[in-house]
Amino acid sequence: MALPAFAGRRLSVPRYCFNILGGKIIQTPLARSLADKHAAWKEATIMAGQILQDMDGDFEPGQTWQLEVTDEFANPLFHIQVHAENRK
Repeated sequence: MALPAFAGRRLSVPRYCFNILGGKIIQTPLARSLADKHAAWKEATIMAGQILQDMDGDFEPGQTWQLEVTDEFANPLFHIQVHAENRK
């Protein structure tokens, strides 16, 4: 009887890192195990919305912050940038 092709190999869920850069936000990178890059994108958009909400009015014109998503090998996958400007 032949063993399945994955026999003897460890199956793992990919890990994605969420790096927050700039602004007044100081946070160590977060790593999460997610099904695929589509799940990582969804998590990034949810996280970006929560960060903006948590700023509770402290985000001011001229400020920028970014959320970068990388795979477990540090390859960049997604980049969300939030920038506020005064429009006169």
